[in-house]
Amino acid sequence: MSSLAGKLGIVFGVANKRSIAWAIAQAWHRVGAQLAFTYQGERLKENVEELAGTFGADTLILPCDVSKDEEIAAVFKTVGERFGKLHLLLHSVAFAPKEALEGEFINTSREAFRVAHDVSAYSLVALARSAAPLMTEGGSIVAMTYYGAQKVVPRYNVMGVAKAALEASALYLAYDLGPKKIRVNCISAGPVNTLAARGIAGFGEMLKHYESRAPLKRNVLPDELGATGVFLAGDGAAAITGQVIYVDCGYQIMGM
Repeated sequence: MSSLAGKLGIVFGVANKRSIAWAIAQAWHRVGAQLAFTYQGERLKENVEELAGTFGADTLILPCDVSKDEEIAAVFKTVGERFGKLHLLLHSVAFAPKEALEGEFINTSREAFRVAHDVSAYSLVALARSAAPLMTEGGSIVAMTYYGAQKVVPRYNVMGVAKAALEASALYLAYDLGPKKIRVNCISAGPVNTLAARGIAGFGEMLKHYESRAPLKRNVLPDELGATGVFLAGDGAAAITGQVIYVDCGYQIMGM
């Protein structure tokens, strides 16, 4: 596994120990990266403080609602003051109102559509714009996506459309930031039993379906997503940008 010694990063999206963001953060930390973390709301503050604290008592932990530009600006101002520069950013942030993840997509309200796209897709643009001035030595931005961006996954609904916007945003960001040696890629993970995933109706059935249909006949493990995160952050992926890497035990290749 490649070394990230001396690399400085920030992680958005840790909710608890089951979070994909936490699996990738642990993997980055194990190979030498120094990380800062954000949390969304007081409800998650204690969880993030407890987890991030295992990396050291001086680990930087900051509040950030990614739908508020002033909070994003405050985060990167503090990161700049503490780190001086930045090499890594993990975007593992997504949200849609619960009612929009039930029933039919056609019934998605205008407000649910707006919120899902603001939090789940536009936030990548906003974070990349704020991170780029600190990535003076180049960098790697990694965003988490899902196959529902490409194919219909019943009940994933507006989140699938928002993830499609996220993937398209990553392409355009990769183009804009390429001259600065900043790479932007997405990891499309198979279903993982996270706090966010449990908000999707029928998630248990989805896990069983993947296990039966994927060529590897199992679901992806958090540590495997962490290893992919390390790859995309390191020198082995130095020529990879604007890509969606599927880490789903091969499910994405199947036609039926």
